[in-house]
Amino acid sequence: MNELKSGEVVTLTVLEQQTSKWILTNGEVELPLNASEVSEPLEVGDRIKVFLFADRRGDLAATTAIPAFAQGEYGWARVLRVTREGAFVDIGTSREVLIMEEDLPALEEVWPAVGDHLFMTLRTDRNGDLFGRLATEEKISELYEGALEDMHNKNILARPYRLLPVGSFLLGVDKPYRIFVHESEREAEPRLGQDVEVRIIDVKEDGSMNGSLLPRKHERITGDAEQILKYLQEVGGKMPFSDKSSPDEIQEMFHMSKAAFKRALGTLMKAGKIKQQDGWTEEIK
Repeated sequence: MNELKSGEVVTLTVLEQQTSKWILTNGEVELPLNASEVSEPLEVGDRIKVFLFADRRGDLAATTAIPAFAQGEYGWARVLRVTREGAFVDIGTSREVLIMEEDLPALEEVWPAVGDHLFMTLRTDRNGDLFGRLATEEKISELYEGALEDMHNKNILARPYRLLPVGSFLLGVDKPYRIFVHESEREAEPRLGQDVEVRIIDVKEDGSMNGSLLPRKHERITGDAEQILKYLQEVGGKMPFSDKSSPDEIQEMFHMSKAAFKRALGTLMKAGKIKQQDGWTEEIK
């Protein structure tokens, strides 16, 4: 028997059209496809690729919206909302998929936020309902790509997939590089699935890497520059002071000389933190 199951991507035959739906079959089982999902004309006998899911009543139904990855495959899914149940993610169909709270970190402070991305696959329960399952360390070991030596000191966009007190395990976004960031190499623990820019500080023999979330020494914001950046953040990201401001204005507001103020602005501009225009200084976010 050619059994159809929720979570599968299959090609079925068009059996007939009813008022608001098409009936599809594999020769043994019949199931509905909403007519509103059909963008091109269909005829009886046509073959169509669909994704199967359990509807609200638990009955098997079809959709032409094929997910970014199927059961047994892994990919990134964007977080749509987070509740006490867990994180609901977008898999590329009209149905949200839940990653249950027991699969998320014990500390809610590092749970993913809306817009973060989780590396996961799809599973179904005994009722056919879909849910998400995060990639295990074993699966990551199978999927990650070894790095080349010239990756040293380069910045990579990555996302944490596993969080431990000793450090954060990240996976590259553009290429599945596996990167470990020791807790001493970060100012704060990132969220699960958060986009972070990690600097590679070591490449292991197996191709895995160690990284840092701390800025390079010459990029670190301290002293006067830190004071100015903090002030900018407190006033909404824009202030009517620049390197053209008078020494008296600078001294009154920041209690520093104009020379120190200009050096601090230069540090912030080199770090890509601010820009100046028409006598104003604005934070770059």
